[in-house]
Amino acid sequence: MNRLPQIVCSTLLVSLVGLSSSAIAEKNASLDFKLGHASDAVLQESFEGTLPTLFRGVKGEWKIADGSLIANELAADKHAAVLNVQKSNRNSAIRLSFKFDGTTKGFNLSLNHKGGHLYRVGVSPSAMRVSLDKDKKDPTSKAVVLGTTKAKFAAGQWYTLQVEMQGDRVVAQCDNGAIVEAQHAKLDTDKPNYRIVMKGDSLAIDDITVWE
Repeated sequence: MNRLPQIVCSTLLVSLVGLSSSAIAEKNASLDFKLGHASDAVLQESFEGTLPTLFRGVKGEWKIADGSLIANELAADKHAAVLNVQKSNRNSAIRLSFKFDGTTKGFNLSLNHKGGHLYRVGVSPSAMRVSLDKDKKDPTSKAVVLGTTKAKFAAGQWYTLQVEMQGDRVVAQCDNGAIVEAQHAKLDTDKPNYRIVMKGDSLAIDDITVWE
């Protein structure tokens, strides 16, 4: 496998190739691993019962309905809805199904490090991107887009997102053909959990699997 050049502080933009409106999207789609993950899954959840203890709603409302986890932002919180999946990780892969509707215009899969926010994979109706978060302790810090691609994510449609993390590299891909690759030295660190962040009144999540 050819490795990306070592990048310490730069932006990597990845264009979408060959994506069309006819691309297939569905729940729990099987996606090839790009960074070589082949281990057994260490976490699998399809939300058929009560919310597992590893899944902790920090902000907003998170409830299981019709076999999916449904998220809703609460105005009283004055903050986006946030769910923590309390599984520490460093080199791993996570796959999940998602569907947004109503006033929800996408979501973020966010990863922290011990010092705070680290990076996120953002999905909107027209794009997917990987962004390095700003350091809230540094007033001069700014968020940096590491990779982005145009893509179509329609409301009311299920999609599958897979994010692989290996050292300083990240590959995010969806079953509609969208893929973003990014690399930054800061990504190569321990992460305490996985976080799902959304704004709006309807985000459905299902079929979460984690590999290490």
